[in-house]
Amino acid sequence: MSRMPTITAAELVRFLKAQGFVEDRQRGSHLTLWHEDRKVAATVPLHSGTDLGRGLTKRILKDAGFSQDDFLKWK
Repeated sequence: MSRMPTITAAELVRFLKAQGFVEDRQRGSHLTLWHEDRKVAATVPLHSGTDLGRGLTKRILKDAGFSQDDFLKWK
């Protein structure tokens, strides 16, 4: 397993949408995406000009039901 790169929130949102997630709601700078079939939500902080931390990215992916390798293969 290779090291998780730092990515932007937009890249993570793009990945989640490609996997079937849709925008559910946004409150402030946090976007919540919903996957209807799996009945799971993922919340991504949209702070412009900054990258997501590696740990936060891995946690969001895990909560959404994906591994780090799933993301790296997609990218």
